[in-house]
Amino acid sequence: MTDGQRPRAAREVFDALGVAYEEAYGSSPTHRRSVEWLTARLAPRSRVLDVGCGTGRPTARALADAGHLVVGVDVSPVMVEPATRAVPDAVFRCADVRDVSPAEGAYDAVCVYFSLSQVRRREQIDLMGRLAGSLSPSGLLVWATVPVDGEDVEHVFMGHPVRVCGFSARGCVALAEDVGLRVLERLETVFTPAGPFAEPEPQLFLHCRRGARRPV
Repeated sequence: MTDGQRPRAAREVFDALGVAYEEAYGSSPTHRRSVEWLTARLAPRSRVLDVGCGTGRPTARALADAGHLVVGVDVSPVMVEPATRAVPDAVFRCADVRDVSPAEGAYDAVCVYFSLSQVRRREQIDLMGRLAGSLSPSGLLVWATVPVDGEDVEHVFMGHPVRVCGFSARGCVALAEDVGLRVLERLETVFTPAGPFAEPEPQLFLHCRRGARRPV
């Protein structure tokens, strides 16, 4: 990263990328399998929160098609606008994921697909705690991330300089368990997105159910 390439905030990056992000990442077979895992376990008309919903595809679209009540949140208005068109039977709002604070037990499931990589680690822990608390008893949470163990790691994402924050795969599992989630399934894969900036990327998917928070 050169001196002239300042790291960009998440909204700047995804406003610039728009539907190019969906074109690059929408073909992930593991992501689609993960959404299928979730939809197969939800009761009819379950309430689902999609954190970092992007353009609404594939996650919100698949969940709404299955008859669930989907609320999507994304920091980028450039993402939310096509999501509203693509999934008219869901509700979308533009907001920073760090400000998401749903009520206790408000949702039967929460999706967090690759939406926390520019959120500082302390804030990720706090947010995951709030999201776990927003689940109904035995509610489900799916968390997908790139397991990078560090804070403010310089990276170029689809041509945009960013600072990445995250945890190792083991750290992600520990975080999930600490906030009261039981990891039912753990998937690790390497995915190469489509497009000119395509580079293989490790990905971690955790399929979880609400349990009991570890004592402090």
